[in-house]
Amino acid sequence: MDVQGTVAAGWEPVRDAFLRNFEERGERGAAVAVHHDGVPVVDLWAGTRDATGEGAGETPWAEDTAQVVRSATKGVAAVVPLLLHQRGLLDLDAPVAAYWPEFKAAGKDRVTVRQLLAHRAGVPVLDRPLTLAEAVDLETATHAMAAQAPVWEPGTAHGYHAHTFSWLLSGLVHRVTGRTIGRWAAEEITGPLGLDLWIGLPAAQAHRVGRLGPVEEIEPPGSGALKLRPKRSVTEAYQDPESLTRRAFGVIDPKPDENDPVYRAAELPGSAGVATARALARFYAAILGPVDGAARLLTPESLALARTEESAGADKVLLVGTRFGLGHMLHGPASPLLGPSSFGHPGRGGSLGFADPDAGIGFGYVTNGMRKTVTADPRAQSLVRAVRASLDGA
Repeated sequence: MDVQGTVAAGWEPVRDAFLRNFEERGERGAAVAVHHDGVPVVDLWAGTRDATGEGAGETPWAEDTAQVVRSATKGVAAVVPLLLHQRGLLDLDAPVAAYWPEFKAAGKDRVTVRQLLAHRAGVPVLDRPLTLAEAVDLETATHAMAAQAPVWEPGTAHGYHAHTFSWLLSGLVHRVTGRTIGRWAAEEITGPLGLDLWIGLPAAQAHRVGRLGPVEEIEPPGSGALKLRPKRSVTEAYQDPESLTRRAFGVIDPKPDENDPVYRAAELPGSAGVATARALARFYAAILGPVDGAARLLTPESLALARTEESAGADKVLLVGTRFGLGHMLHGPASPLLGPSSFGHPGRGGSLGFADPDAGIGFGYVTNGMRKTVTADPRAQSLVRAVRASLDGA
């Protein structure tokens, strides 16, 4: 495998791990990038751009190839309300209905912004799933979200709002700012930072985006990777059409084709963002401090909020122990990141972006090969271990 890009001295373990993912874990096409204390130290790509479709496996992955990163989008989108709070435009402890009056319907009048962001609002499902056309229409989708009754008493438990997070956050941000979340992020975050990262892919950038596809589940013996065999209860929940797990992941029906230009162009901040690994790493680096002269995104106070635990323990949707801050996943057994201070978000099946303030790390990994993993892909985990090894060897 011909790995392209650069690695700073001392960060060679990341390149070695990246290469092994192709040799041993069935990787098809991918990129990884790491910033350390605001400086890029890893920027690698290899393989082919398209994992499925006509010409799959033929076009090389290029330096500027981007991919749909699924729920890794949540980690980017979660910074939007933090910035609104930082600017005095959003009170985290106010009821969501103070900004979005329709949301108080069906027993949600006391749901706070903090609870919404921490997956505690109790609305991970919709009684009637949306078609793709309805899901990508802001007015239709947020109206359905506002009308939905909670499936547990808000604030008393947490459960991963896999897809409804898109419309919860979109509805809130639109009513606070008058802008869609994709436009706000582009104008206030990704544009000023020069990031190839979009919540709502512009048509002019569509030619750069590879096609996602499944890859074989391979894990070499003695690799040190997380044991990924799900508990029987988890497997059964994904198979049961009445379970919260199945319903939470099935709120768009029929299941959308993530390679569909309509899906990629949709402003779905919970699932449909498109990014390069370089952009994810630079984004998280910019949360921690200045990057190339650009001011840091979050103040120390907002950074503390981003890494503070809001939800922990048994997840009513994922059925494993999860930890969340204000929209970000936090380091823990179900979603191991670099260390206790890490926060970010994985994308189901592969991609990962996170920051680690203690280590000064901004990390991004994107892939076109989708595995069945939800929160801890072994390819991403091998790269995280290599980052740790590089830091330990410094």
